[in-house]
Amino acid sequence: MTKSLVIFDCDGVLVDSETLSARVMLEMSAEQGLDFSPDEALEFIRGRKVAEWVAQLETLLGRALPPRFVPDFRDGCTKLFAAELGPVPHVREVVEGLGLPFCTASSAPREKILNTLGLTGLLPHFQDRVYSAYEVGTWKPDPGLFLHAAADLGALPEHCAVVEDSLVGVRAGIAAGMAVFAYAPPRNATAARLAAEGAVTFSSMKELPALLDRWAAGLPAVNAAGLPAVDAVRLPAADAVR
Repeated sequence: MTKSLVIFDCDGVLVDSETLSARVMLEMSAEQGLDFSPDEALEFIRGRKVAEWVAQLETLLGRALPPRFVPDFRDGCTKLFAAELGPVPHVREVVEGLGLPFCTASSAPREKILNTLGLTGLLPHFQDRVYSAYEVGTWKPDPGLFLHAAADLGALPEHCAVVEDSLVGVRAGIAAGMAVFAYAPPRNATAARLAAEGAVTFSSMKELPALLDRWAAGLPAVNAAGLPAVDAVRLPAADAVR
């Protein structure tokens, strides 16, 4: 039984892909007659299943989008990723120095996860510890994806920490009974909302190792049966907003 596990989201946490995806979505939506600002487009798609926000676009339009909309969106993202995608600032140092077991669990298809991790040089750090909602059949804010990853790697939910950047991801982690750390760089202006959902927020990946060390130090002991010997120790409420 793994004592602890860190579960990273992928888009926006490991790879700096969401602003690029939002750019493609904004341009394609404008062609259909919908007007978004860059910030609105980012918030519209962040952490969400593509089919979900596409359905919402169709509701706003009052008609169906062209059949090629989703394939063209994915193709556009793939091309932009190949040209411009990088890791989230300082996350490489985090995963390279992390002394805890970790994995990634994302609402994206496995093919996209592997592609973006590969483009940014992060894939060797994850390899067979990649979990996709498309394979599990549940999408955030449902906790099923995180619970599946924990069970597959032999970790109790209360011994897991989720690193997220979206409201749906934070809600999924909280619903799973896991500690949640939410990356909210200043440009996103989402820290207050993420904290209100129960996450410990931070604005730079440089802050994450100390937060995880403190969390891990407060984990309960595990007995021979793999069950917690005492109640989990939570971060004080005062730390919920930084």
